[in-house]
Amino acid sequence: MPIPGNLLTTAMGVMPHTDPERALEVALSTDIPFWPQLPNYDYHEDMYVQAAEHFPGILLDLKGRTLRFSLDKFIAELEETMAHFDDPAYFDISPGYSAVYHRFLSMDFSDRPAIRGQLEGPISFGFNVLDQDERPILFDDTVRPFMLEFMTKRINVQLDRLKALNPNAFMFVDEPGLQFLFSAMAGYSDLKAKEELDQFFAMIDRPRGIHLCGNPDWDFLLGLNMDILSLDIYTNAEIFSSYAPSIKRFLDKGGVIAWGIVPTGFELFEQEGIDALVGQLENVWQILWKKGIDRDQMLEKSMLSPATCCLVNPDKEKTVEKAFFRVQALSERLREKYNLK
Repeated sequence: MPIPGNLLTTAMGVMPHTDPERALEVALSTDIPFWPQLPNYDYHEDMYVQAAEHFPGILLDLKGRTLRFSLDKFIAELEETMAHFDDPAYFDISPGYSAVYHRFLSMDFSDRPAIRGQLEGPISFGFNVLDQDERPILFDDTVRPFMLEFMTKRINVQLDRLKALNPNAFMFVDEPGLQFLFSAMAGYSDLKAKEELDQFFAMIDRPRGIHLCGNPDWDFLLGLNMDILSLDIYTNAEIFSSYAPSIKRFLDKGGVIAWGIVPTGFELFEQEGIDALVGQLENVWQILWKKGIDRDQMLEKSMLSPATCCLVNPDKEKTVEKAFFRVQALSERLREKYNLK
């Protein structure tokens, strides 16, 4: 089923709340709701830790809030993991790793245009998790192929559960690490990355896409076989708008763009009124329309969201909640302006 557009709203999964019910209430205020990840509530809810559940070789220190990897432990645990490889429940997120996921699954979303889930992607997970030699496991040619297949199973199981609640459900693969993929220190060639990410997405059920807040190689990213791209356009407006040919090809293939326009950081949020944010977003759109991207097609294939997640505001969750509600107000204004239903 197609991912809705028409400037409907959603948001990224990570939220600063320590009250799971309040976080879920705010997530439900978007047009396309999602289940929140709450690392300030419990380290199990860190996006890397959630993705690591049942991954062989993981060393999880809840008190120290660290996540590491041991190759010896991986070898010792691999057989047990493989014994569960055809068990969908094994790859789902357990209640102990999310305070709201199973609560979300118990709700009725039949009247929503879509719902959304998320899981940390293999590039970011592989960059972030270090082995016994302080080396990212992404660079291990033995571990990496297993990690790619493991993550596809986790994403597909979650998507199946969400589709049972709403046929338009889709998944974000969260990949903040993509902006570092082609750095000189990466140790992972761009050709290999393209080949393996294409294979990865080929194994994931549709609809699926990538969410990131950074500034990657946009030609590379827009060329992947995905259905939606969620980005921080508030920060990356100038550079992203210079990739009109790649953006056009992505839209022509049916791709959807979630424009992250409302900042969630305390200082930036206070500086930006809704009129200024509308102006910033429309300025990007005008540049793309002048470069040959069809206006109506793009609006039909666009969503709106906060620009980033934020866990460190001095007012904790208050500014983030204001950002969610401002996204909704911005959506209503633009949908009225462009006659979108």
